[in-house]
Amino acid sequence: MPKPPASPRVSPTSPSPDPWAQLRQYTRARIALGRAGHAQKTESVLAFGLAHAQARDAVHLPLDAGALEADLRDDGLTVLHVHSAAPDRDHYLRRPDLGRQLDADSRSRLDEARSAAPDRRPDVVFVIADGLSALAAQRHGVPLLRAVLARLHAWQVGPVVIARQSRVALGDDIGERLGARQVVMLIGERPGLSSPDSLGIYLTYDPHPGRTDAQRNCISNVRPEGLPYAQAADRLVFLLRGAVALGRSGVDLKDDSADVAPALPRE
Repeated sequence: MPKPPASPRVSPTSPSPDPWAQLRQYTRARIALGRAGHAQKTESVLAFGLAHAQARDAVHLPLDAGALEADLRDDGLTVLHVHSAAPDRDHYLRRPDLGRQLDADSRSRLDEARSAAPDRRPDVVFVIADGLSALAAQRHGVPLLRAVLARLHAWQVGPVVIARQSRVALGDDIGERLGARQVVMLIGERPGLSSPDSLGIYLTYDPHPGRTDAQRNCISNVRPEGLPYAQAADRLVFLLRGAVALGRSGVDLKDDSADVAPALPRE
């Protein structure tokens, strides 16, 4: 009986290379997701759901102030704790105004710290604050602060303040009560769908309640996947020195650090 004809051999073919793959390595943005029929691919839908959950978790995750304090004290730094007038996260999210005010205990604590050293006026006070992403403050606050302090040997640095349920403007009252020439807020930024742990830096010269956003300088997206610690520290130190020379911060203080040297000199 004759054998049936053999099926023609089909040589395996490799899938076509994705022309967007090379570009995706340079951004966390969702570009060229592709589709399956009229819908997104399953992997894209699942990735979006995960990112959304991570962003929500970052907003509600409480700040572990004890762990932060332990790391800061290991570095030989003095630490103070403050809390805004927002008693909990629910009030913080619904009442932004309360996040800009210190509660009574915090005001007393800061005033006592100032009274203990009335003749000392710090050149700068750093505040690590939860903001809208405690995850960002927890992960990046201390490493960034270490990088900055390594560039500020000749400066009088006040106690590091850990602030909970905090908005940016809370630093104005903190800085004034501690007599600081400048205050720097290291605060968790509003989470994005590709960056739930982005840290923001806000610098205010001559801080006091009533300062506006136009009187601050901001450096954003500080994290290893965004602006690295060393680069963020160089920019901040440049602005700190510039604010002293200019006598103010904000829109009149320009970040020209990229035009100065590749590496700022250490003090």
